[in-house]
Amino acid sequence: MLVYINDQEQEIASSKMLLELLAGLQLDQRKGCAVAVNDEVIPQLEWSEKELNHKDKILVINATQGG
Repeated sequence: MLVYINDQEQEIASSKMLLELLAGLQLDQRKGCAVAVNDEVIPQLEWSEKELNHKDKILVINATQGG
C-alpha cells in the first residue's frame, strides 16, 4: 500500500495502523511529536486505533525549542 510521509512516497504493508508505522520509523516514543493524517491531527492516544489507507498523506512534526 502506498502512503505519503511528509510528502515522500513510501510503500507499507496493507492494513497497517498508524502506531505500527510510527514505531517502524522510531517515532512512537518521541516527545513533542505531532501527527496528522489527511490534514486531521491524530491525538497520540488514538495512534493505535487509526488505520491507514492507500494514498493517505501523513505529516509528522517534531516540536523544537528556539527563540
